[in-house]
Amino acid sequence: MASKVTVSLQDDLDGGPASETVRFALAGAEFEIDLNEKNARAFRQQIDPFVEHARRAGRSTRTHAASRSTARRRRTADIRSWARDHGMTINERGRIPASITREYQAAAEGR
Repeated sequence: MASKVTVSLQDDLDGGPASETVRFALAGAEFEIDLNEKNARAFRQQIDPFVEHARRAGRSTRTHAASRSTARRRRTADIRSWARDHGMTINERGRIPASITREYQAAAEGR
């Protein structure tokens, strides 16, 4: 059985169709907003004077976050592989059921 998923963006300001997702960070928090071309242009025009006078930050926490993500992906792959080796049905993507994670942890701890 095949399924087709269509994602359409809705402008977070005016509710109409959006053409892009704009990402930005402020005060250590990252944000994203879906905007149409007009609103995205207005957003950039409003923020440009601040960006022009700002300096790029040094090394961000992305390096740390990336290594956490890599470790998380590796662990997820290990759990999926372990589950398949033990005859469990598990999807290639998406959340791993908590019951499978618990069984994996118990096996890893030798319980």
